[in-house]
Amino acid sequence: MIAIIALGLASRSIDAQPAFVRQHAGDALWAAMIYWGFAFLFPRVAVRWIAIAAGSFCLAIELSQLSSHPFLVDARSTRIGALILGHGFLWIDLLRYAAGIGLAAMLDFSVRARIKPEPATAV
Repeated sequence: MIAIIALGLASRSIDAQPAFVRQHAGDALWAAMIYWGFAFLFPRVAVRWIAIAAGSFCLAIELSQLSSHPFLVDARSTRIGALILGHGFLWIDLLRYAAGIGLAAMLDFSVRARIKPEPATAV
């Protein structure tokens, strides 16, 4: 998760990268980090449920950007609050989140398939 945070911050601050990466990678990486956070907290839960939980969380955060509640406005005025809660609702962010969660889920699924214990056989 630390590596994802570093990549996400770098995606917004390094100028020597394609505009597509600069525009979209940060949100996708943020959503992937949320996925891995849920996967860490609930390691025995199926990949699809972790993806649904991460997607629901990301959707809730994005929808919260439609609110101008003083608590949220104050939280977004801090650096960490802005990184977690964002600023303005954008439909494209939902696609970015889906891409990040989808890639994280595919990686998780492939890793789980490789380390799945084999059934015990009677001797």
